[in-house]
Amino acid sequence: MSDQRSNVAAVVLAGGSGTRVGGERNKVYLPIAGRSVLSVSLNTFPALPEVGPVVLVVRPEDLDLAAEVLDREVEHPVEVVTGGATRQESELAALRQLAGRIHDGTVGTVLIHDGARPFAGRPLVQEVLRVAQESGGAVPGLPRDDLAAAGPDGSGLAGPAPEGLVAVQTPQGFWAAPLLAAYEEAAAEGFAGTDTASCMQRFAPLVRIRWVEGEHRNFKITYAHDLVVAQEVSTPLAAEQM
Repeated sequence: MSDQRSNVAAVVLAGGSGTRVGGERNKVYLPIAGRSVLSVSLNTFPALPEVGPVVLVVRPEDLDLAAEVLDREVEHPVEVVTGGATRQESELAALRQLAGRIHDGTVGTVLIHDGARPFAGRPLVQEVLRVAQESGGAVPGLPRDDLAAAGPDGSGLAGPAPEGLVAVQTPQGFWAAPLLAAYEEAAAEGFAGTDTASCMQRFAPLVRIRWVEGEHRNFKITYAHDLVVAQEVSTPLAAEQM
């Protein structure tokens, strides 16, 4: 494995549940076009020559399910760790798995991705990585012009929402050392951010985080109808990746 390849690590988070999607199990283990949501997400990263280690964060109760998916649907090595009660605790578990390689410089950049977003395209991932390596941080998102500001009492609209709003996606990419340091400091203070970028903005303010235009197909599977859309997206996407 080349130095370039091993210098980038990918973290895939699989700690959600199936409550809103209507499933009896964690939604990332539900099928789309004959494959689990999780395996589609996992297989995105090893296909890229820049990415080396891949870390999967799972709930303790999902360890057997994860092992089945990895054995049946994923051909490349994946390091599995159990996460915590929050997204931030799960991200920290992954970063601690990589800590030795971050400290010795083996891993210089980390991509963190939500396993419930199976359709992040390779060009998007590579652009996030490029910008993160240049600037320190990169977050993909789609501009939103369909939002309005609600009045303070919720009885009406106060006008259009501020310009420049984006709907944030993953993967988000950051320099590894400041990312690990920020998460350790956040854990010590008991801070829980809304996503990776929010933690970095608070504890690594000198790291420049840039916006990268996201993809419409990079949606998050949250509700039952999202699975229907995912079935429609999966077939042409598989053909594209062949």
